[in-house]
Amino acid sequence: MSKRNTPQRRHAILALLAERGEVQVEALARHFETSEVTIRKDLAALESNGLLLRRYGGAVPVPQELVAEPGPPLSPWKQAIARAAAGCLREHARIVVDSGSTTAALIPELDRRPGLVVMTNSLSVANALRELEQEPVLLMTGGTWDPHSESFQGQVAEQVLRSYDFDQLFIGADGLDLARGTTTFNELLGLSRVMAEVAREVIVMAEADKVGRRMPNLELPWSSIHTLITDERLSAEAREQILARGIKLICAAVDAS
Repeated sequence: MSKRNTPQRRHAILALLAERGEVQVEALARHFETSEVTIRKDLAALESNGLLLRRYGGAVPVPQELVAEPGPPLSPWKQAIARAAAGCLREHARIVVDSGSTTAALIPELDRRPGLVVMTNSLSVANALRELEQEPVLLMTGGTWDPHSESFQGQVAEQVLRSYDFDQLFIGADGLDLARGTTTFNELLGLSRVMAEVAREVIVMAEADKVGRRMPNLELPWSSIHTLITDERLSAEAREQILARGIKLICAAVDAS
C-alpha cells in the first residue's frame, strides 16, 4: 500500500486490530511497507479519534465502556473553505495558523506540502500537525493559556511572534462586519493583531453566515486583511462591498461528489 494512502492504511489498521485483538508497530510497518515512525503517527491519530488505545509497542481496541459519542463533524462549508485555503498555500511557506475550528480544518490539507513551517497558538492545531504523515516544522507561541479560546495569548506569545516573519496568516472570525472588519466578543485581541503584523498576507477563513455579525470588539480592520475565503452562500451585495475594499474574495463551493 502506498505510503501516501494514509486514510486507507489507517482503515486497514483498524480492520487488523478488530481481527487480531492487538497490533504491533513493528509488524504493521512490515505489513504496510512503511516506517515505524509513520505507523506510530497512524496509531496516535487513531487514538486521538477514540478508535484505539496505544500500548507499548502497539495498540489494543478501546474498551466498550470507554467509547464516547463522536463530536459533531465539520460542516461541508468549513471543509470547502479549508480546501480553498490550501490552494492559496505557497510551497516552502512560513505560515501562522490561528486557533479555531475553521482554521483547524486546514490542517489535514497540509499533508504532502513540502517544506512548510507552521506557527500556532493552538494545542489542538499543534497535535493535528504532528499526526500528518509529512509533518511540517512546528513552532508554538507559548504564552498564557486562555480557556475561552483554547489557545495561548498574552505578551509572551506576542514577543515570540515578533521574533519571526511569515508569508501567510490563516485566521478565523467570530463575525464579519462589512463596515469594520472581523469582530469578536473576546477581549483578547492583541495576539491576532500581532499575527497580522508579522505576516505578508492575511487570509481570513469564515463561513458566509458569519458575515453581518456585528460583535462589540473589532479584531482586524479591513485594511489589515488581504484575502477572505468564505463560501458560495455569500450574498451578491456582500460580495460587492468586500470587493470594493480591494479584498481578494474566494467563495468556495461544496464538493458535490
